[in-house]
Amino acid sequence: MVLTSHAIVGAALASVIPKYPLAGFVLGFASHFILDAIPHWDYQLRSSRKDLKNRLNDDLIIGPDFYLDLLKISLDLAVGFVLAFFIFGSFFWGMVGAVLPDLLQFVYFKARKTPLKYLQRFHRFVHADEDCVGPVWGIAIQVLLVLFIVIILKQ
Repeated sequence: MVLTSHAIVGAALASVIPKYPLAGFVLGFASHFILDAIPHWDYQLRSSRKDLKNRLNDDLIIGPDFYLDLLKISLDLAVGFVLAFFIFGSFFWGMVGAVLPDLLQFVYFKARKTPLKYLQRFHRFVHADEDCVGPVWGIAIQVLLVLFIVIILKQ
């Protein structure tokens, strides 16, 4: 899922327990993996290099394409935080928890340290096949799912 979807769902979950920001963070973090297991669409990163034989060897190559990707990711993150803030108010820790697994992927790509390797392996394991739906259906699935969660949790 795109970061916007993760941020909104993380804020929605944290809004249910506003007095417990740590629990909101944990719920947001857990929601990331549940959402990623649902077939969806992710935008392509031009700096991404995939190793189809061993996905733990995937990487983001720092160069001109990376900086364009960083702009795209930053815009996605900003839109998610602004929409989540507009809809739910300040449930910052739920949003942070929800987007953190994707941000930790970058750290894994550059450090490849053991604790992150286990998280990356789990992330890859639960993530839906990236080619299972195209952009039209993938975006529709995300929008409808996020709307459903927002409507249910705003009650």
